Amino acid sequence: MDKSAARIEAPASGYTAANVFGEDLDAMPVAAADQALYTVVSGTPPATVAEVIAVMQQIDGCLGNDDGLKWFNWLYLQVTQKVDLQPLTAWQDSSWLLALDVVFANFYLRALAGFLSGAPDVAASWSALLESRYKPGVDRILFALAGMNAHINHDLALALLATDADLEVVPSLTGPQHADYETVNALLKAVMPVALQQLATGILGMLAEDTGKIGRVLAFWDICKARDLAWGFSDQLRGLPDLARDGALDAQDAVTGALGRAILAVG
Repeated sequence: MDKSAARIEAPASGYTAANVFGEDLDAMPVAAADQALYTVVSGTPPATVAEVIAVMQQIDGCLGNDDGLKWFNWLYLQVTQKVDLQPLTAWQDSSWLLALDVVFANFYLRALAGFLSGAPDVAASWSALLESRYKPGVDRILFALAGMNAHINHDLALALLATDADLEVVPSLTGPQHADYETVNALLKAVMPVALQQLATGILGMLAEDTGKIGRVLAFWDICKARDLAWGFSDQLRGLPDLARDGALDAQDAVTGALGRAILAVG
């Protein structure tokens, strides 16, 4: 199978990506400065990893260096490209993993489109970053990690549920899907410090920043631990009735939003 062309083509049932994303955004006028960005993120959702990467590259082109969103998008793009470079033989269930990558990325695009259009249901997790896009004195790595916090702690559990429903699987800790998930964790553990170092000191035309903040932030926010918690949270959500599930999601969103603001305040 060509992983660049792999599309999500599964019957819609239960907690699917279609049900999670819904139909239309409650659109309000978009600021003129963000119109190009909104056009990119509100278009036809990408259906392959290659399309996800292309959209992230378009987002990068819409953002100035003074926009904190640029640095989260930059980091997410680096990580996605690294995962995409892995051969299909690296995965035990490549169809599931590639579908998860696409569904997960669309949560980011959906949140950004909703925020830009003033949708009322944008998660507090994302608002913590997006309301602070132009906040002065915040290092690039802090913007990047605040975005990772929102995307993983809020979106990943939902993306897992949607992907599993679309592909009609219920992964177990001993199954091929979890094995692939842990393989991505190992890849991220190797990639993240290098990417953050480059973000702090190796961006062409940008002043070098304090690399000591990398260690201070990663001391209380670890991407692999966050991903493991998201897997466990998706399992908890899977068995909850609607009211309890909504309450759990609201509580998780509040905590994630508070953590995002704390990351952006690291001195």
